[in-house]
Amino acid sequence: MTRLLVAALLIGGVTISGPLQAGSQEQAKRLHDRLAGVPPTPATLATMATAIDGGDAIGAAYTAMESEHFYNVTLKLFAAPWTNRDQSVFVPFNDYIATVIGMIRDDIDFRQVLQGDILYTGDGSLGLPAYSVSNNAHYEAMEAADVNLKTGLVQSTQSSVTGLPAEATAGVMTTRGAAKSFFIAGTNRAMFRFTLMNHMCRDLEQVHDTSRMPDRIRQDVTRSPGGDSRVFMNNCVGCHNGMDPLAQAFAYYNYEYDADADPTGENGRLIYNSSGQLDPDTGSRVVKKYRINANNFIYGYVTENDDWDNYWREGTNALLGWDNSLPGSGRGAKTMGQELAHSEAFAQCQVEKVFENVCLRPPVDGADRAQVTSMVNSFKASGYKMKQVFAESAVYCMGE
Repeated sequence: MTRLLVAALLIGGVTISGPLQAGSQEQAKRLHDRLAGVPPTPATLATMATAIDGGDAIGAAYTAMESEHFYNVTLKLFAAPWTNRDQSVFVPFNDYIATVIGMIRDDIDFRQVLQGDILYTGDGSLGLPAYSVSNNAHYEAMEAADVNLKTGLVQSTQSSVTGLPAEATAGVMTTRGAAKSFFIAGTNRAMFRFTLMNHMCRDLEQVHDTSRMPDRIRQDVTRSPGGDSRVFMNNCVGCHNGMDPLAQAFAYYNYEYDADADPTGENGRLIYNSSGQLDPDTGSRVVKKYRINANNFIYGYVTENDDWDNYWREGTNALLGWDNSLPGSGRGAKTMGQELAHSEAFAQCQVEKVFENVCLRPPVDGADRAQVTSMVNSFKASGYKMKQVFAESAVYCMGE
């Protein structure tokens, strides 16, 4: 669908109005600029313009996405902010970014981004350092060599490369890049919060609901912040009552590093307590951070395992559109990631992010919102292929 621009020209005191639309070559150039970030070659421009003239603007968009710059620039900058707490694009290339790019390139069901045993590494023929669970040298070498990510990424599994048990893999949440940012120190709530922000377009304030049961809120959350229990009852409880039962899925994970010798954790690694591996402080598979500051409220919830429940299936957050074919509870990060990825909010979020990335603005009016709804439906019908969303967004905006 192409948007029509209405131009008003004042000539000799007479206003002449009418729908103006960019020509096919101009539209083709804009498509390529938006998707690849660079002008097309004359041959590519001609191919795309011919497709547009033939009524196949989507095909023209797919031609633009054949450019290596779509992968090395557009998708790299698209995914980079998801990998750090500052949400900055100025971060080193890592396994989280590589995996997102690879999944989009290969048209993999994007719901696997939160649940799959999947990992993308550099092609072994490129002479790169081997993938390491305790440093990022493999991906930094790819970036330094300006590897063509369209051809230089190879699909693998986390379980075969990192040794993480297949049942403990959960897409990008269990990559080293994510662990370094969101499992480091803290209480593992950061992993849940930033996953919610990055993949469901909601921060905690937007899912705040004080009507849910507070029975799974951990001991480290004081029930009287500053000595005033009203603060807890009217504010804190509205996030923790839903977050803590879901974030329990990460109870066996940690990011291990030497805080004295390596304060930023550059050489740390993701740790997962498999069956039979016990944390010395808890005497169970649950990592110590789930039991810290227990004296803040000794009657709070004590985490004994990685069982999770979605309390947000009821109340105001039922509007996030949970999949009724799923049970709404489970064990571990993989099934919790599936719960998030199968929601309507997940599909809506991916489409809105792509729309803003390609159109260089958020949806602003009724036509935009109708287009987003149409693309959400198309995204789901296509098997959650992200390239389809990029193509449709670019075509929608190519006449602007």
